[in-house]
Amino acid sequence: MRFADIPGQEETKRRLREMVDHGHVPHALLLEGPQGVGKFALIRATAQYIHCTDRTPDGDSCGRCPACVQHQSFNHIDVMYSFPVLKKNSKPTISNDYAEEFRDFMQESPMMDFEQWLPRLGNVNGQPAIYVDEANELLRRLNLKARQSRYKIVLMWLPERLNPDTANKLLKLVEEPYDDTIFLMASDNPRGILPTIYSRTQRIAVPRYSEAEITDTLVRETGIDRQAAADAAALAEGSMVTAYHLAGLNKERQRYLDLFMQLMRLAWQRKVLDLRAWSLDVAALGRESAIRFYDYCSRMIRENFIYNIGDDRLVALTPAERQFSSRFSPFVNEKNVEDIAMVLDAARNDITLNGNAKIIAFDLAVKMILLLKR
Repeated sequence: MRFADIPGQEETKRRLREMVDHGHVPHALLLEGPQGVGKFALIRATAQYIHCTDRTPDGDSCGRCPACVQHQSFNHIDVMYSFPVLKKNSKPTISNDYAEEFRDFMQESPMMDFEQWLPRLGNVNGQPAIYVDEANELLRRLNLKARQSRYKIVLMWLPERLNPDTANKLLKLVEEPYDDTIFLMASDNPRGILPTIYSRTQRIAVPRYSEAEITDTLVRETGIDRQAAADAAALAEGSMVTAYHLAGLNKERQRYLDLFMQLMRLAWQRKVLDLRAWSLDVAALGRESAIRFYDYCSRMIRENFIYNIGDDRLVALTPAERQFSSRFSPFVNEKNVEDIAMVLDAARNDITLNGNAKIIAFDLAVKMILLLKR
C-alpha cells in the first residue's frame, strides 16, 4: 500500500511522511477516527514507506524494491498483523490463524469495512476480540531481531478489541519497547482502548472525508454518474465505507429499508399478527445486524421529520428511501418524533445487552402502532 493508493487525507499523509523522514516515528502510533476514513490503509502505507529502500522524491514508497513487493503481497517478514478474531473451538487463537482471510479482506476492502470481516470469521453474530494468545505470540516474535529491515512493525487493527488480559500483557511492550519495534495502530473507537495503553501512544486524529472527495472517488473507482455519487456522498457522513454501500445500495441496506417500510405500514394498519411475523424476521438478522437495523431506523425517522417540517432538499436519502418518505414523512411530527426515537434507542440498547431479540422487536412494533397515530 502506497500513500498514492489512498484517496484524500493529504494532511495526515504529510504528517506521517515527516515523522519517517525525520526519524521521529514514535514507538506506538495510533490513528483514530470513524470507520471508513482510511486509517488502516494509512498505517499500512506508513509501514511500507519505513521499509522502502528507494523512496520517491514526492514522499512515497517506490512500489518496486524488494521490501515494497513483500509489503504489497503481505509477506514482509518484519511485519506482523494483529486484528480481532473469533475463537476456534477451545484452542488458542491468534491472528495468524486467519492470515489468508485477512489478506483477502485487505485487498477487497482497503477501507476495512468491519461488516465484511465478520462473515470471513464464519459467524456474522460473533464478537471478535484480540485474545491473550495473540499477546503471547507477539511477545515471542518481537523477541527476535528484525531480519530484513531496521524495524519490526506491528500493524494492529482495532486495539479497542484487545481483551483486558491481552492489553495488560502488551502494556510492558508499549511502555518499554524494543529499539527495533514500532506499533502502528488504527482505532474506530479509541475510548474502548485500555487507558494505560492509550496514554502511551502518540495519536493522530484522522478526519472524515469531504463530500467532494467521496464524490470524486466514487466516480473514479465505481464508474457511477456524478449525481449518483454526490447523492451517496451526502449520505455517507464522511465515511468511504458507507459511501460504497450507498453507491450500490447493498443488500443489507436494502433489507433494512424493506423492514422499515413493513414496520411502518403494518403498524399504521394495526396488523398485529403480521407484526409478530415481522419481529421474527428482525430477530433472524442476528445481534450485530439488528443493532445496525435499529440505527438505520433512527436515521430514517430523523430524516423523515426533517422532510416533514422543512425543505425536502435538506434531507439525506437515497432515491428509494426518498420515494417512500415522500408519503410517510407526514406521520413523523413534533408530537411523536421524540418518543419514536426513544423507543428505537431502547430497542438498540436492549439488543446490545443480549436481550431476547424477538420480544424486543415485537414490543417495538406494538409501541409503534400507538405512536404513529399521534
